[in-house]
Amino acid sequence: MHEDDRQLLERVKSSDTEAFRLLFEKYQPVLFRYVLASVRDADAAHDIVQETFLRVWNHRASLQPDLSFTAYVLRVGGNLLRDHAKHREVRTRLEASIPLPVPPSHDDPEAASHSNLLQERITEVIRTKLPQRCREVFILSRMEGMSNAEIGAALNISVKTVENQITRAQKILRKHLQQYV
Repeated sequence: MHEDDRQLLERVKSSDTEAFRLLFEKYQPVLFRYVLASVRDADAAHDIVQETFLRVWNHRASLQPDLSFTAYVLRVGGNLLRDHAKHREVRTRLEASIPLPVPPSHDDPEAASHSNLLQERITEVIRTKLPQRCREVFILSRMEGMSNAEIGAALNISVKTVENQITRAQKILRKHLQQYV
């Protein structure tokens, strides 16, 4: 442990934002490379690194200046990486279970009718069953085609919150559309 790290950590524990900035500048590149090697997505890696340092700041009172900050920040980042992978797996599974709109078939009136009913029901569920924030996120994602990072920036929420809201919307839609699947 470098003496200057110990001093910086003591200052961070006392809510010194300048000391926190110095720690961030020193350890952010290392953490970013570590996370990027796992997720292979620069936007996701930046989000995980940002969330890691946000958690460090939010839990600054419990920092232990005598212990390795590198090990601490890599452990927090590693935990967030595992959460990210778990949420990505769940999201992929849920996305696969939601039916895609089927273009109406002019040759098959029954299929066209079913497709129209399904589309109306999807719209109704989105409008009436999804909570407001969940609905906003889902519409921006699925209907506007925005990325999770873009949605987070537009709504001033974290990418993790965007992912959670999309997962929530998919669960609600699946529940209310079971008869159509």
